[in-house]
Amino acid sequence: MAASRYRRFLRLCEEWPVEETRPQRDLGLFLRQRVAQAFREGENTVISDPEACDQMYESLLRIHTNFYKNKYPRLKDTTFTGVTMEDCRTILATDILKQMENVKKGTWKRLRENFSAKKPEEDST
Repeated sequence: MAASRYRRFLRLCEEWPVEETRPQRDLGLFLRQRVAQAFREGENTVISDPEACDQMYESLLRIHTNFYKNKYPRLKDTTFTGVTMEDCRTILATDILKQMENVKKGTWKRLRENFSAKKPEEDST
């Protein structure tokens, strides 16, 4: 029975898209790592709580198939602020977030980092 659970999780991992713009914050990548951890021995893995395993798979499958998005359709594809989903994806991309962190720094801190002989990481230790 563990073999069929393992194959279902593998199929889900194959179908789950990988978000290239978020290399360290991607749900698909995290899912793949967790499945690899949980099924270290592959099909021979002994599952201590099969009910919880099945429940986890069903929950992930509902997320992957947009079950609730289809069950409760939205009238508009924007948020209350008027931002579209594509705009949100762009804003949440890792390189954009890094640029925003640099903008958040004060002028004095940016000047100090630019002209300092030490790296900023060394400064805080």
